Amino acid sequence: MNQKIMPQDLWLDLLKIRSQAPLIHSITNFVAMNFNANILLALGASPVMAHSIEEVEDMVGIAQSLVLNIGTLEPDWIYAMRLAKTKAHIRGLPVILDPVGAGATPYRSQCVEELISKDPPNIIRGNASEIMSVAGLSGFTKGVDSSIASDDAILAAFTLAKKINGVVCISGKIDHVVDHLGQHAMLSNGSPLMTKVTGVGCSATAIIGAFSAVQPNFFRATLGAMAYLSVAGEVAAKKTILSGSGSGTYQINLLDAIELLEQSDFNSQLNMKFFHKI
Repeated sequence: MNQKIMPQDLWLDLLKIRSQAPLIHSITNFVAMNFNANILLALGASPVMAHSIEEVEDMVGIAQSLVLNIGTLEPDWIYAMRLAKTKAHIRGLPVILDPVGAGATPYRSQCVEELISKDPPNIIRGNASEIMSVAGLSGFTKGVDSSIASDDAILAAFTLAKKINGVVCISGKIDHVVDHLGQHAMLSNGSPLMTKVTGVGCSATAIIGAFSAVQPNFFRATLGAMAYLSVAGEVAAKKTILSGSGSGTYQINLLDAIELLEQSDFNSQLNMKFFHKI
């Protein structure tokens, strides 16, 4: 049976982020960089976006977690990620990987394999196609989007979690969080509008970085991050739809919801389900 994790436990982790303002070192992509930084600020964390080979090890030296995102690949960036990851493991910092577009090209898949084959990340978050690709199972990646439902990648997620001896999150219409011990939680919040704003998925990974910086149980940290973002996304969608606005307004409403979400709304709207260990 999974350990009992209640909404109030996840909220306590959020309060730790806001009181401690952990420094989240992100080596992320050009497309999502600005939005990721704003999401982390709205959450209460401190972002730093540093990818220069000359400083990544020093930056990891003062950070509380490391987020790696392969969205816009360059050889120097992958080398910088490897340097930062090694330093993070030496310091005992959580490392979170977002394998954006894994499986779309051989080079992208090769880079992911480099990042997980030695000193693997503690947490991996991706859509269903990405998780299936990284796990070595068949799946079709449409650019950086998934052509597969998250429910269809659960076996792949467990396979990958055991491979890295850590936590894997499949994000989608329904989010699944699993770990190498067999724990499995499902979240059924969020909104289709979240897919209309570039960088929301990448921001989910950044938020996991913030939660894991203050919560050493990485299953709980990943669950808390995804729960908070999905409920905030739902709240922002309701506000956007009521105003008759579109995705541009939704982006702003999502940032506001990340900053202003009330605990009562989080507790009442969160749709979280746990499953027996497998």
